[in-house]
Amino acid sequence: MSDTIAAVSTGMQVSAIGILRLSGDKAINIVDKLFIPRSGKKMSESEDRKLVFGSLCDLDGQTLDICLCTISRAPHSYTGENTAELQCHGSPAVLRAALDAVFALGARQALPGEFTKRAFLNGRMDLTSAEAVADIIDAETAEAAKNAAGQLGGAISRRIDKIYNFLTDLSSHYHAVLDYPDEDIEDFTLESYKAELHAAIAELKRLADSYSGGKLLHGGIPAAIIGRPNAGKSSLLNAVLGYDRAIVTNIPGTTRDTIEEKLRLGGVLLRLTDTAGLRETDDEIERLGVMRSHEAMENAELVIAVIDGSGEVTAEDEEIIRCAEKAPHAVVAVSKSDLGKIAVLPETTLPVVELSSMTGEGLEKLAEVIKTLFPMPDAPAGEILTNARQAEAVDRALAALTAAYDALLQGCTPDIVLTEAEGAMSALGELSGKTVREDVTNRIFERFCVGK
Repeated sequence: MSDTIAAVSTGMQVSAIGILRLSGDKAINIVDKLFIPRSGKKMSESEDRKLVFGSLCDLDGQTLDICLCTISRAPHSYTGENTAELQCHGSPAVLRAALDAVFALGARQALPGEFTKRAFLNGRMDLTSAEAVADIIDAETAEAAKNAAGQLGGAISRRIDKIYNFLTDLSSHYHAVLDYPDEDIEDFTLESYKAELHAAIAELKRLADSYSGGKLLHGGIPAAIIGRPNAGKSSLLNAVLGYDRAIVTNIPGTTRDTIEEKLRLGGVLLRLTDTAGLRETDDEIERLGVMRSHEAMENAELVIAVIDGSGEVTAEDEEIIRCAEKAPHAVVAVSKSDLGKIAVLPETTLPVVELSSMTGEGLEKLAEVIKTLFPMPDAPAGEILTNARQAEAVDRALAALTAAYDALLQGCTPDIVLTEAEGAMSALGELSGKTVREDVTNRIFERFCVGK
């Protein structure tokens, strides 16, 4: 990693601020040749992490921008290497010219996530913290951002390291007694580690259990609005979005395809799909739309069954409610309450909300019901798993430790217990990055944006 990398971390769109980052042995030397501080001192003479005002020039000495620059020397930087950052005005032309000059002086284009990958490889953060960087950038709710920030701060690392260190002590004690029988080493007994082993299992189980809610916190809840044609599905979508996303008419079958939008409702991030009205039809296009409606309903974690409250409940409405009852979570929305008449529903175990998409009445109640259906995982911010790779590693570690504990209870020999315990250590090492393979790390950092 002796080469120097550079990238525009704010993207190449017009913006108020544009940031050009460099990391590597030549980073400070390069900005010395391109940035002229107003103080007259070179950046290599500046203090670490101090913003310096000056002129950014091209290779011919022509001024490109009046901006700020800061440097950090290894190992006390984000990447653990010499780094420099130019905080320019957000002109794509300026940033492109500055980047070309940086490349001409020996830097190369950074790959996606390469700055954070170098931070990981240089021991500035473990893998769970590195993955949290991408999660903060991708966060679509305050709750997701807080959880990612907690992970970046080491919330999961501290839990995992405690278990990993315990297993290291367990293994090293066993092997020390085995390899040096004549030394004055405390006798190894599995019973002395029983309580700690049980506590480690409980901690891993709590982490593993957090993933079911964590993946919804991070990615959003797949939700489908279903109902008969003209029940008010598209009107409901428009109402909760706050703008006209779907076409609404009095003509049945207006919606012929699914429409998906992300939004927060009741503090819950939904991937909400408006579907074509469920009915038998000879129209080929509408029939395909109905098929997609069934697919959306089958894949949904939340189903909102919309019933037209201004008319009589039909057999189709009853079937729609029965379908909704089979979903993991569902609510019945009785629409068009502003028209005065509210249909009498068949008995159902689902929560029922009367609402009007025209006036907004009942939308707040709908949000409250959804919030109740999807409570936040009961864990401190940062200790909720949102990553499939991490969850799979925790599951393997939990299975291995459970097998070790069962072997201990059954009176198996220490070597059997230690074999399972070391399997757990291997899985936890993959979680933190201690033993992770290079191809895995490459895949992880490929999902990062360029410049991070």
